[in-house]
Amino acid sequence: MYKAIITVKLRPSILDPEGKALEHALSSLGYASISGVRVGKEIELRIDTADKVAAEQQVDEACNKLLANTVMEDYSFTLHEM
Repeated sequence: MYKAIITVKLRPSILDPEGKALEHALSSLGYASISGVRVGKEIELRIDTADKVAAEQQVDEACNKLLANTVMEDYSFTLHEM
């Protein structure tokens, strides 16, 4: 069994309004040195297989089909044996 940690982020060329809003709020709180705020998401899931290659393939397919909008987002993942 494997645990996958998937990180999904907007591509650098895509405007991130949530990140901009957080950057402005941080500046208002006195953190003016913080910039370039981008917001993403982390997804954790388990794959019930003993085959690491099969687990990687399943996670990659799930990301491409559902978990990430590959037109606007990039994803990466790590697998951890449980």
